[in-house]
Amino acid sequence: MTDFVTTSVRRLVAVWNTAPVAALVAERGLPAITAEYLRGTFAWSHAEQATRALTEHFASARFADEVEYGVLLVPDPALLDTRASLPLEVRPTSSPDVFDERLPAGVALPAGGPWQLVVSVIGSYGPSLGSYNDVLASDGFVVDGQDTRTWMTRQVWGARLLQCGATPPDCEHNERWTFTLFPGESLVAGMAESGTVLKGKVRFRLGKPDRGIGSARVAPAVLV
Repeated sequence: MTDFVTTSVRRLVAVWNTAPVAALVAERGLPAITAEYLRGTFAWSHAEQATRALTEHFASARFADEVEYGVLLVPDPALLDTRASLPLEVRPTSSPDVFDERLPAGVALPAGGPWQLVVSVIGSYGPSLGSYNDVLASDGFVVDGQDTRTWMTRQVWGARLLQCGATPPDCEHNERWTFTLFPGESLVAGMAESGTVLKGKVRFRLGKPDRGIGSARVAPAVLV
């Protein structure tokens, strides 16, 4: 096992076995996250290659020095749907989620088992690459043979929230507040989807698709 794999497995086992999150995983009928399960289920050489490729490809992006790439586990939405509000006890915040009722069900990863591995942003901040419109208009997002915009989705961001530990991404209590755009999701009545954590609430929301301020971030992702 490489240092990358050992470190990644330890981190995933730790975050998915915190008391409230582990209870939710068991309640929903998902396999428990153990080192043995992770090592025996996923293509770790591909994950390590994709992590390195993402880091190098987006090294010139604005705020790239703040970005950490690595592995995320995304549950089957039929069992645990991270595209919408979740129980308060699994949140590192003190208030119920805020979910814009205009949002559709959202894009889901292709069926591939109870858990799927995605390489994406795992830290507090993604890179700043402009607005939703800017990202869609660019031709610089293919990494490791995949268009990394495809999985810039609400589901992957929601899964990232569950494995962030005590400090949520895109939160006002970080050094700077940000929000993550979801260019993998279609516009809703001309508005772009994004996610943030603001005033103690996880927020799934809609906004202007041409808003490209520094707080607007993305999370390039490769499905392993």
